[in-house]
Amino acid sequence: MHLHRPVVLHWLLMVVAIAFAACSHAPQPTDTTARVDTFTDDYHRTVVVPSHPQRVVSLSPAVTEIIFALGAEEILVGRTDFCTYPPEASAIPSIGGISNLNIESILVQRPDLVISGSMVSRKATDQMEQMGVPMVCVIEKPRFDALFSNIAAIGCLVGCQAQADSLIATVDARLRTLADTAADSLSPRPSVYYVVGFGPAGNFTAGGNTFINDIIRLAGGRNIAAEVDGWSYSLEALMHEDPDYIIVRREDSAAFCQASPYRNLRAVRSGHVVGMVSGTMDLQVPRNIDAVRYLRHRLHPEP
Repeated sequence: MHLHRPVVLHWLLMVVAIAFAACSHAPQPTDTTARVDTFTDDYHRTVVVPSHPQRVVSLSPAVTEIIFALGAEEILVGRTDFCTYPPEASAIPSIGGISNLNIESILVQRPDLVISGSMVSRKATDQMEQMGVPMVCVIEKPRFDALFSNIAAIGCLVGCQAQADSLIATVDARLRTLADTAADSLSPRPSVYYVVGFGPAGNFTAGGNTFINDIIRLAGGRNIAAEVDGWSYSLEALMHEDPDYIIVRREDSAAFCQASPYRNLRAVRSGHVVGMVSGTMDLQVPRNIDAVRYLRHRLHPEP
């Protein structure tokens, strides 16, 4: 893998050459040994991986979606129950859940590489390593622009560097188009609350140290939880802030609007609850650009 050419991105974006540098050639003992590389993953583990894997199991919906976006879906032989986008992913055998990872069901697929994400523990990663299967972790990260380094890393792993370059350039171009409308000068910025979880079990949202907060900002909104470090948010603070807009996964929208005391929020009463297609905003994937564009339209409708 030749990973030395950096990708030049918009001022908002991080240079993805760091991700490419994580992949490097490893020595080959004999001419009959399959060519391999080393990859340093997000657990800071250096893993020997095949340079062009042919049987990949994805343990992350974001990883699965990016592999499809790279046009490399033919190498996927396993995915989780939560890897449902694009719809064609349903044709790939499922190995089950993520938190209750079934290692035997992964091994049945005879993978030469397993790629995990944020929900797979270091313990499970170490267990796979003990089984002799290369497993690397590419996690979702706090900043929006980390999407580009993740695309670069996955492109490196599956031998699709040129496709990763192209995908990064395409998403970056779309982001530049949105930036040209001067998101930072959109005024006034409506206050926004993003619903991760609600109800008796607690209220959870995206704090300021999340890529979701960046999506809200790029769309011209003001996240009322921007000062929160993490995901927990108090019901009292939500009712006090009484935001202009509520953003929630589309499948949870009706339940949120009907539940007490959320139905008393100004955004609910005024019809300013924005139902988002699952995955466009809660996963770090190329569709995040669709989320920015859609939210920009909803938060700042043209006259």
